[in-house]
Amino acid sequence: MMDDGRTKLDDTVMLYVCVTCRKAGEPETETRPGARLHAALADALNSPSPIRIEPVECLSGCKRGCTIAVAGPGRWTYVYGDLDPETSVAAILEGVRLYGETTDGLVPWRSRPDIFRKGVLARIPSAPLSPKNPLPDRTS
Repeated sequence: MMDDGRTKLDDTVMLYVCVTCRKAGEPETETRPGARLHAALADALNSPSPIRIEPVECLSGCKRGCTIAVAGPGRWTYVYGDLDPETSVAAILEGVRLYGETTDGLVPWRSRPDIFRKGVLARIPSAPLSPKNPLPDRTS
């Protein structure tokens, strides 16, 4: 437990990387860009890290591949697209680091890396995972 009452799990940031997307016209046999992005991010992460990277089969951002999602308990979730496996790794990790420094997932727009400003596909409210973030009372 931390000083502010959060558990260590609350500090975990999930980085989901779509490993199945590919660009239009790309041959089926070529390693998909999402798989290359996942491998590059996994190689670049320092251990131990508060970032947990997970490959996923689809984030439904196929027209804007490569796509990732960033999520954490009690935080907004973001989905980003138009990422390049060869050039985006450092900016992605910087954006995820900034996200992890927040309690709610809301990084000021001007503080985000450029690829996160231009590539945001969705912002999803956090699920009610704890007493810190309960469902609203709709009985009144």
